[in-house]
Formats: sequence, C-alpha cells, structure tokens
Amino acid sequence: MSQFLNGALRRLTPYTPGEQPRNQAYIKLNTNESPYPPSPGVLAVLNRAEGENLRLYSDPEAVELREALAARYGVERENVFVANGSDEALSFAFLAYAADGRGVAFPDISYGFYAVFARLYGIPVRQVPLRADFRLVPEDYNHLHRTIVLANPNAPTGLALSRDEVERIVRANPDAVVVVDEAYVDFGGESAVPLTARYPNLLVVQTFSKSRSMAGARLGYAIGDAALIQDLEAIRFSTNPYNVNRLTLRAGAAALAEQDYYDANCAAIVDTRADTKRRLEALGFTCTDSRANFLFARHPAADGGDLYRRLKERGVLVRRFDAPRIGDYIRITIGTRAQMDALLERLEGLL
Repeated sequence: MSQFLNGALRRLTPYTPGEQPRNQAYIKLNTNESPYPPSPGVLAVLNRAEGENLRLYSDPEAVELREALAARYGVERENVFVANGSDEALSFAFLAYAADGRGVAFPDISYGFYAVFARLYGIPVRQVPLRADFRLVPEDYNHLHRTIVLANPNAPTGLALSRDEVERIVRANPDAVVVVDEAYVDFGGESAVPLTARYPNLLVVQTFSKSRSMAGARLGYAIGDAALIQDLEAIRFSTNPYNVNRLTLRAGAAALAEQDYYDANCAAIVDTRADTKRRLEALGFTCTDSRANFLFARHPAADGGDLYRRLKERGVLVRRFDAPRIGDYIRITIGTRAQMDALLERLEGLL
C-alpha cells in the first residue's frame, strides 16, 4: 500500500474470488459457473462482433435490454436497472441505502462481498446468525431499522426462503430497503420480483452469470420501484454511464429471446444436482437442501480443507471457506454428468 491511501481503506480486506486457473486440465467446480455454453443467439451476436461499432459508446440507457427484461418479468422499463454484473448493483445499493449511518443487516453466513462492501463504505454491520441447520428465520429480521440484504437462495448454503417468507421480512421493515440477491433463483428458488409491485422498499437483484451462462460478460440487473431505480441510476451516471459494453448489451437481449434454451439447461443442472447429492450421501456426506447450482457438503471423517487440497491435487477444484461453522464443508458447483462422475470417482478414492 502507498503512503497516500485513504486511512480507512488501509484496514480493508478485499473479497477473495474463486480460483481461475490457466491450466485447463482442472475440472472446475468452484465458482458456480454454468457447464453449458450460451445460447445460439448469444454466440451469433459475439461472432458478428460489431467490430466497426466498437468505436462508439454503448447506450447509457440500455433501452433494448431493459425493455427485454421488463417484458420478461412483467414490469416497466422504469423498474429495471442494468449493471456491470450483479455485484455492481449490490455495491450501489449498499452505497445508496446504508452508507449514511443507517447500517446494514445480513446473515452471518452468506455471500462474502456483503461484508466487503460494508467495510469499503464504512457501514455499521449487524450480522444475524443463521440457525444451527443454516436456516434463515424471517422473524429474526423484524423491525431492524436498517437496510437488509439477503441472498435467496443463500450462498454458500444453498437454502432458500419462499416468496411468502421474503414478504414477511419486507412487510416487517417498511422504513428500510430490503435487497434480495437472487443470483441462484433459477435453480429451484422462488423469485420475489412479483412483490416489487406492492412494496416500494424491495429491490431484487439478479445476474446473467449463473443460469444464463454469461459469467465472463459481467451483466446483472435490479428490479424494483421506479424511485429505487432512479437512486441507482443517479449513482451510475455519477460514476460510469457506459457501465455495460455494447457486445454485452446485445448478448443479454439475445439470451432473453431464447429462454427455453436456458430453462432446459437449468432443468439438467437440477437433475444432476439431485443425482450428485444422492451419490454423495451414499459416500457418507451430509448435504444441505440446496436450491442453487451447487451443493454444500461435509463428511464426518474428513476435514474440509484437506478435502479441498486433495481434490485439487487430483485435478478437481471445489470451494472451501475458512470461516466459523462452515470450515468442514466444501461447496461443489454442479457441472456436467461427466464432470460429476469424475468428482465422485476421486472422492471414492480419497475416502
């Protein structure tokens, strides 16, 4: 760090992303990417590449994509915010609704970026403990008088709240914004987007990274009351009006036009998840009831860190979190059937 760095940032512990190895020999089950390619329409957009038009800035209003998202979710364009990945939308929400001293609340076991955003913006944090079985209980969030951020399904546990349970939290906190991070909702969760028409304090954030196979494109979005979207737009136009590039905007619109393709991929991932869970349990693992594109698993006779290292030595990457209550667990992205067969073959050899 330089001597010129803001003193508050000297204490910042940045987010640690999952490994992205250059060695393609690894079976990569550590960052919850889709094992399937983008849809044909997306690939066609990328192959055309619009090379000549790259000299031009992207549409700062993202009209085509926002209209496509609005049609997909039954809302108006004014209810949609487009971001450079859902992390940007989440970052803006922390800045907009918690950085003035109101504070933020989120589960003690959840997406690691929430704590990073809070530290970055100097936001007071209240971490609400999950129950012993990692369940989130809505009543634990009653009348908190601060911004609430919930991943649903949660990460890394994969457990999900019903829409009714989310509504109870939103209804119990009319004086605060409730941000629901639905990165994994397409794998068995229940979206809160329909609630945004009734609750002006609800902001739902989603991504193209998981179910739509576009993690490398960095595209996310938020849906909520038009006033909330205006808040996020004010921050965007004060930082980077051209936050999403031309190719990604076109690719996102193309993906929305081929929803059947992605629905079939999600169904395949859900089926593979169920089969993998059954086979892991036959090996003695305990798995949470995941509604995401990953499994959160532990073995009574194996340390999570040791499993992670030994699998890596054998060419398989999974994710392990060195944190209280979950250090013995590994998070396993659901890949293709062949990838999961290879994982299980190696686990059988280890155990």
